[in-house]
Amino acid sequence: MKRPATLKDIAEYLGVSTATVSRGLARDPRVTESTQRRVWEAAKTLDYRPNVIARSLRTKKTGVVLLVVRDIKNSFYLDVMVGVEAAAREANYSVLMCNCENDSALVSTYLEMLKDGRADGMILMTGKLPQSVAEDPQLAQMPIVLALEAIENCSLPLVQIDNVAAGMKAVQHLIDLGHERIAHVRGPEGELMSQRRLIGYRQAMQQAGLPVLPDYEQAGTFELHSAEHACRVLMALDTPPTAIFFANDEMAAGAIKLLRRMGYAIPEDISLVGFDNTFWCEVSDPGLTTVDQPRFQVGQEAFGLLHSTLSGEEGGEKTIVLPTELYVRESTTSPKSKI
Repeated sequence: MKRPATLKDIAEYLGVSTATVSRGLARDPRVTESTQRRVWEAAKTLDYRPNVIARSLRTKKTGVVLLVVRDIKNSFYLDVMVGVEAAAREANYSVLMCNCENDSALVSTYLEMLKDGRADGMILMTGKLPQSVAEDPQLAQMPIVLALEAIENCSLPLVQIDNVAAGMKAVQHLIDLGHERIAHVRGPEGELMSQRRLIGYRQAMQQAGLPVLPDYEQAGTFELHSAEHACRVLMALDTPPTAIFFANDEMAAGAIKLLRRMGYAIPEDISLVGFDNTFWCEVSDPGLTTVDQPRFQVGQEAFGLLHSTLSGEEGGEKTIVLPTELYVRESTTSPKSKI
């Protein structure tokens, strides 16, 4: 069997020292970019594979970061994962996605991996922490970055969007179409992301001089099935809404299926807007109008913040706010009385 290539093999191949090869593979700034490129090309040519175990013992680094998400079945997180992995690969890190199954207590399990040195850092996308973790005085010093799902009273570095402005953007689209009876199905209660999208809904309604009716605000969980109860309640009202803004696409997709089964035409009878711009928007019929979050960029930026922490950089950005965009598809139109 062919002997695996070593740093010495690459050094001899290029006619440089093993120290230069080692630094080039680590993208050390002491090595010029052109030399780094030559080193990486030679490593690929010689089919070099780093000895991860030896490196870990030497540097006390694993080269692994954790991406902890609330529900791995939600494709939203896979798109973020692609962005994290692309940035991590450039820095010679691997990414392990960890599923909390909507149980914040499982964060403690993954946090132990970090404390035990089985991972170098963590990107957290759960929207909440168990009390024992939130109250840990060491939390602020840990290499953890929050991505999109901010946590109340938590000062960890954060990549986010302006959920209030994005929620207003979604509702304003419906107002511009002529809708006045607009309902909202929010995300999990007590989570900042859900609260801020709800605030955006209310602010857009108030600025347009439209009433915010208590019955028009319904609870959801971000899961597909949670839209069913909310829609049944809304459509059973004496004055049902002509449009609904959902806090995510998955609930909106569930609503499309249910409402059509109930005999409503979309968007002729009722307009629907989602949030996230996930694959649900493309597979739903009609296509779903939604707020787009730049998920790939979120992943890149989150790893960038984490890598800055792992590299010992100080004084850099701690919060990054990324832009959103409204994608208008076939699920929205003017209400019948306005057509």
